[in-house]
Amino acid sequence: MARTPASPGPPGSPAFPQPVPAELRPYLEEQVHRIRTVCGPHLVSVLAVGSIALGDYLHGRSDVDVMVVVDPSLPRRALHELAGTLSHFALPCPAAGLELVVHASDAVAGTGEGGAGYLLDLNTGAELPEKVSFDPGESADFWYVIDRSIVSRAGRRLFGRPAREVIAEPPRAALLTALRASVREHADGEGHLADNRVLNGCRSLVFCRTDQWLPKRRAAKAVVGSGSAFRPLVEAALHSFERPRGAALPLPAADVRRFLDQVAAHVDEAREAP
Repeated sequence: MARTPASPGPPGSPAFPQPVPAELRPYLEEQVHRIRTVCGPHLVSVLAVGSIALGDYLHGRSDVDVMVVVDPSLPRRALHELAGTLSHFALPCPAAGLELVVHASDAVAGTGEGGAGYLLDLNTGAELPEKVSFDPGESADFWYVIDRSIVSRAGRRLFGRPAREVIAEPPRAALLTALRASVREHADGEGHLADNRVLNGCRSLVFCRTDQWLPKRRAAKAVVGSGSAFRPLVEAALHSFERPRGAALPLPAADVRRFLDQVAAHVDEAREAP
């Protein structure tokens, strides 16, 4: 198939739709330029995921999430070159951090289950622990399954073919299994801010009810509007999430755990439903 010869353009162009925040456009333009330089004709797509894809990016709090899809014949040395040229030290990230994953096109175009299945997983940034991994066995599968679902539905094309043409939607059963693992990790709490744990729980809860991925804050507002007994906790999490990561507010640990236990129960019910 011929690839779409898209290139980063001015704000509002098809390559950079309006939801891409202005604070990130110069950074993403340079990032796409570097990815194209390294990957050359092996590059299929560069797609914005996460809060950019869902239109809920909050500068100073959100990460930049990017998925790169390449031809399987991309030389392995190119992956190492990408990790170097896109690191925060080489290209400072204006957001809290960059989470970038490179997938082979054949690995994400099939049934969509596939586990982690990446060629490169790069985390870098001022507020993100540095991670460079070329082995998907080093990472928990669920993050990548959820991301592929979100990007297949809402991914923002920064270069190349649109997300819906290259990323398969994971089956619902695989998604619910991934959600259950995600809720379990957030319930344990290690490495996650309390407000983000609550908002992730809200997003999981809304997905189980509606089969839709909502931005975290919109999902939390939906939970508040539903009359949940955890309304004070969710409102406190929303208030905290508006602050920079280093200024996040503490939330009652027992309430956070009880809320996530309830979310887990809802996910289990959804998994058991015919």
